[in-house]
Amino acid sequence: MGIDPGAANLGFGVVRIEGNRMVALDGGVVETSPEEPIERRLERIHGELAELIEWHEPGAMALEELYFGKNVHSAMAVGRASGVAMLVAAQRGVRCFAYTPQAIKKAVCGSGAAGKEQVQRMVGTLLGLPEPPTPDHAADALAVAICHGGAAGHQAAADAASAVRAPRAPARPAA
Repeated sequence: MGIDPGAANLGFGVVRIEGNRMVALDGGVVETSPEEPIERRLERIHGELAELIEWHEPGAMALEELYFGKNVHSAMAVGRASGVAMLVAAQRGVRCFAYTPQAIKKAVCGSGAAGKEQVQRMVGTLLGLPEPPTPDHAADALAVAICHGGAAGHQAAADAASAVRAPRAPARPAA
């Protein structure tokens, strides 16, 4: 499960790995109103993510790491939403992973400097969707899931390779 954290718009994307390809199972946005107190907005995010985790039973939750910009108020709200997502995951025994925006873009597009539209198009292509996913928060969350799925796939392959290494020939004595 990938998460694009935000207090107003928290994107989520659920991806299943089938062999060497990934399939989108779900994606969308948890929206909250800026007129609501932050604690109510976070409560809604908690409740909706809890339902999604219960429904999909993900093996992991991957989040986009918070990028600090100039607006400290926005950064605080995003950090709070990210914390709530991690709390829900921990309460349900789901392990969390975090990736920088650049790492996500590189995993999906091959370049850490890719633009939003390029990410959306590549997410659609990688998941075999008929068109790029929308809105962009959902597309970003699917990109996070793809990034983690690729990293998890690479790690599983490395683990499998190290588990079945051929025995080494004994060293020849020095002459």
